[in-house]
Amino acid sequence: MDGNKKNYTASAFNRAALKQELALEGQVWDVIVIGGGATGLGVGVDAASRGFRTLLLEQSDFAKGTSSRSTKLVHGGVRYLAQGDVSLVFEALRERGLLIQNAPHLVHRQPFVIPSYSWWNKMFYGIGLNVYDWMAGRYRLEKTSFLSKAAVTRLLPNVRKEGLAGGIMYYDGQFDDARLAVNLAQTCVEQGGVALNYMKVDGLLKDGSGKVAGVQVHDVESGEAYELKAKVVVNATGVFVNEVLQMDAPKQQPLVRPSQGVHVVIDRSFLKGDNALMLPKTPDGRVLFAVPWHGHVLLGTTDTPLDEHSLEPRALEQEIDFILQTAGQYLEQKPTRQDVLSVFAGLRPLAAPTKNSGSTKEISRSHKLIVAASGLITITGGKWTTYRKMAEDTVDKAIALAGLPFRPCNTEGLQIHGAINEKSNILKPLSIYGADARGVEELVQQQPGLGRPLHKKFSHIQAEVVWAARHEMARTVEDVLARRLRVLFLDAKAAIDMAPQVAELMATELGHDAAWQQDQVRVFTQLAGQYLLEPYSKATPAAVDQI
Repeated sequence: MDGNKKNYTASAFNRAALKQELALEGQVWDVIVIGGGATGLGVGVDAASRGFRTLLLEQSDFAKGTSSRSTKLVHGGVRYLAQGDVSLVFEALRERGLLIQNAPHLVHRQPFVIPSYSWWNKMFYGIGLNVYDWMAGRYRLEKTSFLSKAAVTRLLPNVRKEGLAGGIMYYDGQFDDARLAVNLAQTCVEQGGVALNYMKVDGLLKDGSGKVAGVQVHDVESGEAYELKAKVVVNATGVFVNEVLQMDAPKQQPLVRPSQGVHVVIDRSFLKGDNALMLPKTPDGRVLFAVPWHGHVLLGTTDTPLDEHSLEPRALEQEIDFILQTAGQYLEQKPTRQDVLSVFAGLRPLAAPTKNSGSTKEISRSHKLIVAASGLITITGGKWTTYRKMAEDTVDKAIALAGLPFRPCNTEGLQIHGAINEKSNILKPLSIYGADARGVEELVQQQPGLGRPLHKKFSHIQAEVVWAARHEMARTVEDVLARRLRVLFLDAKAAIDMAPQVAELMATELGHDAAWQQDQVRVFTQLAGQYLLEPYSKATPAAVDQI
């Protein structure tokens, strides 16, 4: 079973070395996974950990799309409980517990306070959340408690006090989504698989009977093309599943209906403390969160049905206005457009309903497995919290379909790369690296200059850029600032300021010239401008001239 597993070191997660395995003559992969978001990475880890020869291909960077744009919550779904989707909540609460257990460096418990402005609402939500606790069973985080008005104002100093009747405190999980994605890709390789970013699937290979037998793919960086054979192919491409389905059957009807969720990021002072604010029912029926995250506050989210999708969705003005106006109704210090440091949008890959509907409430949050006549397996729907269970179901199906030897899933107790006891004495700025923090520290010991900060507003140092390029398969400035360090999602102006320095460090590490640096800064500055509500004052050429 373990014959394909390698002795893993951080340096093994190297794109050039892993890509060499694509050229092995006569190779047939057991499983090829298309998609490097939460779902695909989960399938890759599961298949590789069972000892199957596994290849994962991502057209852009890991978690470039939806999987880096979540509300950063690992949760059972209070909203789903209110809607009566009890089985999904049971499943998600169990998976929440497993994820906290297996990735303690990235996932932690987060206290939430629900302010209540009527006695009835306080009792209603309090009872409901005690049921939520009970459903978690042995994976319960902390007991839900009723709060007095004084307790709510102590825990949420900026909450609106007029009419406040008290509140409820409950606990859920919080995480860094893109960092978890990178660690899952590393775990896949650690378990003997191959995971590659910037490898775009252009078509499906079929045998004489019309069964899917592999993929046609090209390296986005070099243009090299490959035909790769496999016993089974899994389509785990999130909002892009329809495109892969149409490679298989051009007349295939869409199986996914995207829904857009927007988040606005503001300064930590608007929340003042470590407790998150949760509003279970806003004036238009949506849930609103204000969550502390990496020294900032995340406000969101929206739930807007869309008919089209892209890797870089744009927030709609009405979505931004809804978030700011609704938050302002519950905060004494009201956030305005001038306070927004970054705004980002993500698309949820919801399994489409069988009837026409404009409401995402009628679109399933549960995952669905579809097997085409050609043998192509497609996994749709779901959410970050349940990625592991989605992967288990998918690989079980792949084993049965392709006639692979049965091997039980073992990811319930599989530690994700970087996992380390949360009581470790790792310095907080590097705590998201978990066990890899020591490697970042050693870079600074070897080259003290790499200990210099990248920006006065952030604790990140130059060594983290080198580490990302050398050990985390970061290929562009965006990869580093958006998904390795998360700065673009926290403060877009600061990210633009960092871009020239990041480009220079990456160019040195990856062997690129000044022209590459200039192009990277130009492209990233243009991208980061989409995360700002107001145009960036520093002209792009000025940033480029720093190189």
